[in-house]
Amino acid sequence: VQLQASGGGLVQTGGSLRLTCVASGETVRPYTMGWFRQAPGKEREFVAVLRRYSNSPTYAGSVKGRFTISRDNAKNTLYLQMNNLKPEDTAVYYCAADRNIILSSSFDPAQYDSWGQGTLVTVSS
Repeated sequence: VQLQASGGGLVQTGGSLRLTCVASGETVRPYTMGWFRQAPGKEREFVAVLRRYSNSPTYAGSVKGRFTISRDNAKNTLYLQMNNLKPEDTAVYYCAADRNIILSSSFDPAQYDSWGQGTLVTVSS
C-alpha cells in the first residue's frame, strides 16, 4: 500500500491541526495504521496507532488527551486530530501501515513496511 500524508503547517501554541493520510493500491481494512513523528536530531517516535479491525486507539503518553487518531476505511484514509499543540510537538509526522504487525510491536517504527512521506508540523511559542 502507498501512503500520502498531508495537513502539516505552522500553528501557535494551543492551536489545532488535522493530519490526513490517504492510502492507495489496496484497501487498508486489514492494516494496522499509526502515526509517528521525528523531531530534529531525535529518533522517530510513536504517537498513536489503530490496530487492524479495531476501533480502539493507543496513544503515547505525551499526546494522550490532546490527539485523536481515527480512520475511514471507506475512504482509505487515516487521520490525526491534534489539539492544544505545544512547541514540543514540533516534528515531521509520518503515517505508517502494516498487515502483519503484532500488538506488542505496533509501537516500534521498525516493524512497519509502508510509510508516507512525512508532513512538517511546527508549533510556535
